[in-house]
Formats: sequence, C-alpha cells, structure tokens
Amino acid sequence: MPTPLLWTPLLAFAASVILHALALKLFPRWGLLDFPERYGYARPRIPYPTGIVSVALFLAFFLCLERWNAQTGSVAAAVILLATFSFIDDRTPLPPLLRAGVQAVAGLVIFWGGAQVYSFTNPFEHLAGGAVIPLDRWRLTVPLLGNIPVWSAVFTVFWIGLTTNALNWFDGIPGQVPVLATIGFLTIGFLSLSARVDQPSLALIAFVLAGIGGGCLLFGLPGNRMVIGDTGAMFFGLMLGVLTIYSGGKVATAFLVLGVPLVDFALVIGRRILKGKSILKGDMRDEHLHHRLLRKGWNRGAIIALTAGLGTLFGISALFFSTQEKIIAAAVLFLVMLGLSVYSRPREGSGKGLVEETGTPPQP
Repeated sequence: MPTPLLWTPLLAFAASVILHALALKLFPRWGLLDFPERYGYARPRIPYPTGIVSVALFLAFFLCLERWNAQTGSVAAAVILLATFSFIDDRTPLPPLLRAGVQAVAGLVIFWGGAQVYSFTNPFEHLAGGAVIPLDRWRLTVPLLGNIPVWSAVFTVFWIGLTTNALNWFDGIPGQVPVLATIGFLTIGFLSLSARVDQPSLALIAFVLAGIGGGCLLFGLPGNRMVIGDTGAMFFGLMLGVLTIYSGGKVATAFLVLGVPLVDFALVIGRRILKGKSILKGDMRDEHLHHRLLRKGWNRGAIIALTAGLGTLFGISALFFSTQEKIIAAAVLFLVMLGLSVYSRPREGSGKGLVEETGTPPQP
C-alpha cells in the first residue's frame, strides 16, 4: 500500500481521537449537551451532537487532499448543507418534510457535481435486457444545466436519501453507526484499489473516513460518553452513498457493504405499512433489530458484535464475488436478517423498559 494511503488515514484517526477527547471537555462548556428529559432518561446530560466533529475533520482533510473542481465543490456543499440542518435538528427538531427536502437537495448537488451513474451491470443478462441496464436514455434539457439524464438523477437522489436514512435509523445503540460506517469505508477503500475500480484517490478518501470513524468509535461504544446525533449518523450515511456512486455505481457491492442497516430499514418500513401505520412514526413494539434484540435480553456489546460481524463478512465478500455471486450473497443476507427479525419478534408487553435500557432515543 502506498505511503499516503497509510499515514494519512492514521493521521485522520489520531486527529479524530484528539478532537473527540476535546469535545468531551468543551461541549459541556458550550452548552452542547443532549436532552435526556425528552425521553424520560434518568441520567446526566452528555455531549451532543458530536457528529459535527467528524464533519469538520472530514472537510479539512478532503479540501486538502482533493483539487478544487465541480465534484469536490458538490461533495463539500452537500456535506455542509446536510450537516447544518442536521445539527439544527439535533438541537431543535425540524419538520420531517423539511429534513427530507434537504436530503433531496443534497442528492441533487452531488449529482450536478458529477455523480452520474449511466448504467448498471445486469446480473440476469442471459434472460433479458443485455449486459447493462441504462439510466441515460431519457434526457431532459434544463437551462444552464444542459441535458440531464433523468433516471440517473432520480437514482442519485434516491440512493443518497436511502443510505443517509438507513444509517441514521440504525443509530439506536452507542457505537453501532461508527462500527458499520468504518467497516463500510474500509471495504470501499480496498474495492477502489482493486483492478476493477482502480481509483487510488477515492481509496484515500475512504480510508481517511475510516480513520475518522475509528476515532469516533473509541468514544461511542456502549457507555454513553457522547452522542453523535443525526449530524454524525447522516454524515456517515451520506458519505457511504457518495463513495459507492463514485466507485462506479456498484449497487450490489454497496448493498453488501450496507446490507444490515438497509435490510433492517426495509423490514421496519414493511411492518409499518402492513399495520397501516405511518412509516415516519416509530412504535416501541415494532422497532429496529437492535431494539428487538435488547428486549430479548441481548446486551449492547453483543448486538454491536453481531452487526459488525455481518457487515464485515458480507463486506469482504463484495471484494471478491462476481455480480451474480453478489446477488446470491445479498439474498442470503436478507434471509439472515429476516430470520433475526422473526427470532426477535416482540411478545405482548415486551416493550416495557426499552427506553431505560438503551439510553439513546429510539429512531423513527
């Protein structure tokens, strides 16, 4: 591995550790603490949202490592836009539609900066459709912007919104999001070094993000020392979505890397729809996998180990499998998650005490 790919991420990790340690000291002085009383927690207030530290650190490294161009500017602008509104939302909750609109704008900014996936590899080419599925056939002429491939734009906005929210919704146990994010960034980094992608500059950014996530993880493991908030969870989700697009739009690979939160996201949405409930309103009896496992008696460390193990196993498989093999692996992951969902199915009255045990607010 070239020297910059080694020492730069290590520098990012060290900086992340130092800045998060400073946040433990400075955030209380600045009044940046969480609101346990909102959720009935009987514990002291802790630094929140410390995710802004990861955002600021990434921007510092990113703008030093990358040349300033449309792509660099779009990523920086999208990160700043989403982080600003997420930070405000962490302090004073914003309307759901406004949050969704900000995420859509962030996705469009990324798209206009060059994240334009023109086709997907067709895993079923022997059945129909050829080797690729095009996304650039329907174009719309927009003043000042030129010919826009509509489906490519739709996919970018959808994918950015999906990864951003899936990771945020999975933020129910301290340390869970940084673990999954770090695994994802490492996987994308090694994928970017492979002959199939061969983008060492993208690998460097992914490894830097892994370093930042690793430093955040040291302070985010169960123990409730700080809370990254939506600011941190959405930032990590945004960057995972961005990097998978810039690594060639490898959707099957991205699904394996992010499969645990994505499948959990889909199962929660499915359960709420079947029950005729709003997909934006949480239910203590029908929450995410980590909530359900907590009710089963699992401790938080075991749950993080489970999700980290699944993320690592299927993430590594993404580096070596063909497209067809990735589809099979994705199906296996879905069945594993479905099995865990059935196993953790709540019984009557089993939701009692969940808030006191998790120590973090249940995500929507």
